[in-house]
Amino acid sequence: MNQPLFLQPVFQERIWGGTALKERFNYNIPSDETGECWAISGHPNGQSTVINGEFAGKTIGELWEEHRELFGKHPSPVFPLLKKILDANADLSVQVHPNDAYANEHENGELGKTECWYIIDCEEGAEMIFGHTAQTKEEFVSMIENGKWSELLRRIPVKPGDFFYVPSGTIHALCKGTLVLETQQSSDTTYRVYDYDRKDGGGNTRELHIDKSIEVTTIPHRFEAVKPVVETREGVESTKFVETEYFTVYKWQVDGHAAFLQDQPFQLASVLNGNGMLKVHGEEYCLTKGDHFILPADVETCEIEGRVELIVSHV
Repeated sequence: MNQPLFLQPVFQERIWGGTALKERFNYNIPSDETGECWAISGHPNGQSTVINGEFAGKTIGELWEEHRELFGKHPSPVFPLLKKILDANADLSVQVHPNDAYANEHENGELGKTECWYIIDCEEGAEMIFGHTAQTKEEFVSMIENGKWSELLRRIPVKPGDFFYVPSGTIHALCKGTLVLETQQSSDTTYRVYDYDRKDGGGNTRELHIDKSIEVTTIPHRFEAVKPVVETREGVESTKFVETEYFTVYKWQVDGHAAFLQDQPFQLASVLNGNGMLKVHGEEYCLTKGDHFILPADVETCEIEGRVELIVSHV
């Protein structure tokens, strides 16, 4: 199987979603409250499906179980990564995610959720919630119980092209007017700390998870600054944003012709801007904004021609 696996995303409606996924990427979204494009996913709550080649119609989860050789026989029991595009048309709830050990014990063996964000676009003056001010667990609990949200939550400005690493245990929330590509562990476990007392269409507030949030939040907040490493060579500027035990994430800015050597078990790629051509073992594949694909283990080298911006990740 020496060809890329192009994928059909899964869309998730959210109370905070909008229409940017259609407007920006021309996706056929289910409604005007579409918040998430699960672009490359093997998670049971939304699996991407292969749309080309001999495995067309297969989900990533099926390939992980039946054809692990495509992924270099990676030992993880589940497909380890999940890539999303998020349309925050309104503020997301303030939330925190557990680590692997806590999720495995309390969430039926689910992975923990360390993630990272690349800001595709945002409104002028946009911001996000990232961290908190409490120095002790007692202070953290007291500020929650007394509703001192403006004092507790740290807000920081964002702009297009920013990148943030969000380890498990980090209080966070995307805010209104941001379009984000997220790379994360393959987990759907989220603990809501605060939801602005919002009500859904039925007049109900969404469930909060205060006790679990208190248990898993890192106190005091630890900020892990991203230090991008830029490499420029013929036809491409490659920026490595982060390298962790869970994932490594790059941006490839191709202008002209660039060749790539695959030295990982497999790689995930999302086209954020531009158009081009992917060449693998003599075959050509068109690349268009909004495309998502996997380069499996047998793809040892590839070439990209055109003017294309991609976010690429691997375990």
